Amino acid sequence: MLTHPAATDTEGAPPDSAGLMTRYPFVLPRGYVDEQGRVHRDGVMRLATARDEITSQSDPRVRQNPAYLGVLLLARTVTQLGSAPGVDALLIENLFASDLAFLQDLYRRINQDGHTEADVTCPACGHGFAVDIAGDAPGES
Repeated sequence: MLTHPAATDTEGAPPDSAGLMTRYPFVLPRGYVDEQGRVHRDGVMRLATARDEITSQSDPRVRQNPAYLGVLLLARTVTQLGSAPGVDALLIENLFASDLAFLQDLYRRINQDGHTEADVTCPACGHGFAVDIAGDAPGES
């Protein structure tokens, strides 16, 4: 089970008594580099709503290029990225490919699978265990 003390719902409140988490902190593998050269790695993604999906699918950019749907969904659901003033489609477009892939996987995990854990196996001993890919602790780039 995931426990994120910093997690809050979409209104900024802590998870309800049933433990429903709607906001998931993460740490990007590389980080978004802004125009001043600052690197932003810590962020928060919220659960997607039906409105996020419907609005993004009807966007003209998605009709021209279906791959753009992922960019719009992330722009709507990533609510914070470091000290960047806001997250929009242009910021998502300027992420490194590895960070985009990380966020797309995180989006799928929390919105379809309901968690941010991945089953992994130690290459040395073969022991299997779960790892929280949202990144409670900063990882290495």
